[in-house]
Amino acid sequence: MKETDLKKFRTLLLQKRETMTDEISGISSRFDATLKEKTGDLSSHSYHMADQGTDAMEREMAFARGAKSGRFVHHIDDALLRIEDGTYGKCFECGKTIPMKRLKVVPHARFCIACKEAEEKKKPPNVKKSKR
Repeated sequence: MKETDLKKFRTLLLQKRETMTDEISGISSRFDATLKEKTGDLSSHSYHMADQGTDAMEREMAFARGAKSGRFVHHIDDALLRIEDGTYGKCFECGKTIPMKRLKVVPHARFCIACKEAEEKKKPPNVKKSKR
């Protein structure tokens, strides 16, 4: 891969990483806020079970978003390391070059399309498939 292409992908990956870390920070600050802080109540316990349920659901959703964002940052970091060690753009499975068209859409891709599809077919049916 050309050095100019690698620089473009490095810049793109760093921008995505910054966006995701900002998102994680926002999720973290909302996650850390207690119901008492959000409502201004003097008591740390909500008065209604529905409030407790809503608060628990919001926290669970924030945790799930944060975990997903954290995994995405990990994939971005791995892609940046592959740029540095010269393996960026090579499929982990077959070793072939990942097409530029795919890397432009999924710059952190580790597999070519054929190997990614084969990997997804191996997953148990109850596992939700993630976007490439």
